[in-house]
Amino acid sequence: MLQKISRLLIITAELTLLAACTVGPDYVKPSAEVPVAYKEMADWKKAQPQDNIIKGRWWEIFKDDQLNALEEQVNISNQNIAVAEAQFRQAQALVREARAGYFPTGTAGASATRSRGASNFNGQQAVSTVSNFSLPADVSWEPDVWGRIRRTVEAAKANAQASAADLEAARLSLQSALAQDYFQLRTLDAQKHLLDATVSDYQKSLDLTKGLYAQGVASRADVLQAETQLKTTAAQAIDVGVQRAQMEHAIALLAGKPASDFSMPVSPLAALPPDIPVGVPSELLERRPDIAAAERLMVAANAQIGVAEAAFYPNITLSASGGFQSSDISKWLTWPSRFWSIGSAISETVFDAGLRRAMTDQARAAYDASVASYRQTVLTGFQEVEDNLAALRILEQEAGAEDEAVKAARESVAVVTNQYKAGTVSYLNVIVAQSAELTDENTAVNILGRRMSASVLLIEAMGGGWNNAEDK
Repeated sequence: MLQKISRLLIITAELTLLAACTVGPDYVKPSAEVPVAYKEMADWKKAQPQDNIIKGRWWEIFKDDQLNALEEQVNISNQNIAVAEAQFRQAQALVREARAGYFPTGTAGASATRSRGASNFNGQQAVSTVSNFSLPADVSWEPDVWGRIRRTVEAAKANAQASAADLEAARLSLQSALAQDYFQLRTLDAQKHLLDATVSDYQKSLDLTKGLYAQGVASRADVLQAETQLKTTAAQAIDVGVQRAQMEHAIALLAGKPASDFSMPVSPLAALPPDIPVGVPSELLERRPDIAAAERLMVAANAQIGVAEAAFYPNITLSASGGFQSSDISKWLTWPSRFWSIGSAISETVFDAGLRRAMTDQARAAYDASVASYRQTVLTGFQEVEDNLAALRILEQEAGAEDEAVKAARESVAVVTNQYKAGTVSYLNVIVAQSAELTDENTAVNILGRRMSASVLLIEAMGGGWNNAEDK
């Protein structure tokens, strides 16, 4: 019996699928404006060798062991990444859920009832007790004649791929934020080191001024000016500690550690930005996870048009049931007690007040919006690369000019200090020269920190070490 039902279902399904088609437009990737070359690359120092492409652990290009250790903690302990990873698993489950629509749904059960009834015929009342034992199995299937399920699976798969890209985008963003915070903390360490050294120099200047005052060469005002400058700079050195503590706590959060249990040793920033292989603009479409996510969302939106259009076509349902039924439990599971049925049904919505048309228009508008969002994401990606290429190029020039300014400022302090000792200039000249020196040195430290941050941002703008082509 079951073999007959299965054979009939298969024959019916084959006849149905012969007429099957997939409604809705097939996806064609929309074009996006891609430049031939980066404008800022004209003056950019290209990395050698040219094929040195940044891989997954892109932070290793900075050759900093402590940064490497912290970045590894982001993947393990950061809770925002854990959220994105759970969302990706959810998207994968939705793909499996959509694929379940390809297959029949089967149910089975058992029931046993005993009922008592009375009847009255020609004045004679009869009472009867009836037992009913049933063991049915039902199978129903809605064949994907118009491709609604195929489009649903297509959309779910694209959404899952977009979710995977979103996970990588979240991971890259957090890794980039940690690297930027790390180099900012090292910049603060360098500033603290500079201010502490300056305080030591100012203490020597104060001691010199006090000695000259004791000899009657310098005035009391010179001593007070030197002391004011010393105390002001010492206060600046202390104030750096506030920013450093906050930056340390930010790093702890990104690494998934309690701020109370996390600390980093002082280590002034000294490294120079590495040479970064940039590649060609067309590679950006494969290397940025946010662009890949936007492109996959277009696929999902396009598939939803097919799902909406499938509602205009009839629904076809195939069903079959079979089992055993008897009023005598001793004969319940015997061959004569078997039963079966097989059938099909077709239904069509004849009036919905424009509901299906509105849903289709909505799906098409959503697709158009996803295309615009994709193109905007691509344009933003190229802007970010150009921004940071320009930043690195200009900051490198600025660093060279600032190094010359620091050198000149140091010579100025030495000359003015000797003139003050000789009594040819006032102590105010010394303070002005020393202040200019501190300002230039502090500016040089900040420029180096900005160059390191720009390097991180450039790597992030290029997608880090991720490659969409490898993940497909």
